Amino acid sequence: MAQQRHQLAIAAFDKANAEDPNRELDSGNEYPKELLYAMRMTNMLEHYLPEASETLRLSVRAQHIQRWKIPRSDFTMNRQGYLQWRSSLYHFHAELTGDLMRSVGYDEKTISRVQANISKKGLKTELEAQQTEDVASLVFIQHYMHSFATNHPEYDEDKWLKIIHKTWQKMSPCAHDFVLDGQIQLPESLVPLILKAIQTE
Repeated sequence: MAQQRHQLAIAAFDKANAEDPNRELDSGNEYPKELLYAMRMTNMLEHYLPEASETLRLSVRAQHIQRWKIPRSDFTMNRQGYLQWRSSLYHFHAELTGDLMRSVGYDEKTISRVQANISKKGLKTELEAQQTEDVASLVFIQHYMHSFATNHPEYDEDKWLKIIHKTWQKMSPCAHDFVLDGQIQLPESLVPLILKAIQTE
């Protein structure tokens, strides 16, 4: 019963993300962008923490659920606007995830735990919230950092060192070791910068 409920929740998350009008290619196949992101999150979790709890598995799958519905362009393009955007996303993701989990029979205690993880509550103190952040950071480094660099050719080395340093600071020592042990594929063109940023820690 518990396994079936988990599968129903994942299916509900994926159905919601399959509505993404944005598309992305992976290994020659086209996917709705946020569905592909969710799949990458789950794949990374299985590699990083194969014994992850049910709540953590749900959290990483729903991390960016229907993210396209709250675009960055709806907020002012400054630091305050960025923070407002992030706060709105956290609330939206948590509420939608809770509704979908509730629809397949999850109890409120479990829903609240997943919502707290998605909302990044208790980073550095709450284990599953930090693990959710670890997986998101690992996925960003392996799958999105290179394209992010391509989209920002105006960024100089100092800017990139700050971005990489900030990402590294979000991660736990366990995630650091995972990267340093060669467990993820680093974007080749950025390896020198990544290593330089890490060495300044």
